Amino acid sequence: MTDTVQQAPPAVVNRGSHRADIDYSALKVVHTRHYVRWIFGALVLFVVLQFLWSLATNDRYGWDIVAKYFFAPAILRGLGLTLALTAVAGSIGFLLGTLLALARLSKSPILNSVSWSFIWFFRSVPLLVQVLIWYNLGYLYPQLGLGIPFTDTYLLGFDTITLISQFAAAVLGLSLHQAAYSAEIIRGGILSVDQGQLEAAAALGLPRHTRVLRIILPQAARSILPNAFNEIIGLLKGTSIVSVIALGELFYVAQVIYNRNQQVIPLLLVAVIWYIVLTTVLSIGQFYVERHFARGAERVLPPTPVQKAKRWVADQWARLDDNDTPTAPTPSVGTGIDAKSESFRL
Repeated sequence: MTDTVQQAPPAVVNRGSHRADIDYSALKVVHTRHYVRWIFGALVLFVVLQFLWSLATNDRYGWDIVAKYFFAPAILRGLGLTLALTAVAGSIGFLLGTLLALARLSKSPILNSVSWSFIWFFRSVPLLVQVLIWYNLGYLYPQLGLGIPFTDTYLLGFDTITLISQFAAAVLGLSLHQAAYSAEIIRGGILSVDQGQLEAAAALGLPRHTRVLRIILPQAARSILPNAFNEIIGLLKGTSIVSVIALGELFYVAQVIYNRNQQVIPLLLVAVIWYIVLTTVLSIGQFYVERHFARGAERVLPPTPVQKAKRWVADQWARLDDNDTPTAPTPSVGTGIDAKSESFRL
């Protein structure tokens, strides 16, 4: 008796990716459910709503007092002085910072050493201490002026207390402090320029100052601007430090008022809201300035907030139109060979 081995018939392989008897267009698409994300989002939303509710219902914030003093003449004068300090100290700081950055990149050992020492010193001393030293400079040097070197003979002299007022001491402290930080920002932006640009400019025989002003700095501006605007915003808020020398900027005026009426929190909120408004304006300006300098590096500029809003409205209208338009049923697709044969017969 011999054993016979029967071979199983070959399995039929369905090469098509779809079955002909299933209408895939009628199937419901189930998206992934992010439960953890929803839970944390709900918690964050709860905290935000709770905070907003407390702002609206807590009478201790004194919103009526905030509204009363928000446009008070004294507050507006302090606001103007804050803007003046920011503009003057920022301009001097970035101008001096540019010179220090170029000196740091110079091949002269004297310029390099002096600029490095300046940056090291003014970054090491706190801004508050610098302002106090400049305001009390008369204790060290009663007179300032022009005279014979290494002697006490003055050809033209001024009393230091008269020469360095509160505003002058604030400008000196803020601008020199800002120059030290701006120098490193500008130096980093200059180093980011491709070396080939410098070599090409030198090969054309352009003078060094022309290379710096027309080729190096415009290309370095794109790398400098983000940090530069951050420094300006920090300088704007840093002007509150000069209140220690009784200079009537925004924060000092708010202090004087709440020392009289004992409404500490409402007056601090007035200063906080004004700082937020000014910082927001600077942030908007930063966006448009960076967008302007990005034209040479990006083919498509980032959309502005107005353009984003218009695009969002257009997308919403397009979705409404799609929902109102009836769609024809999608025919079912059969397997690969059958579908081809049916289409061939038609």
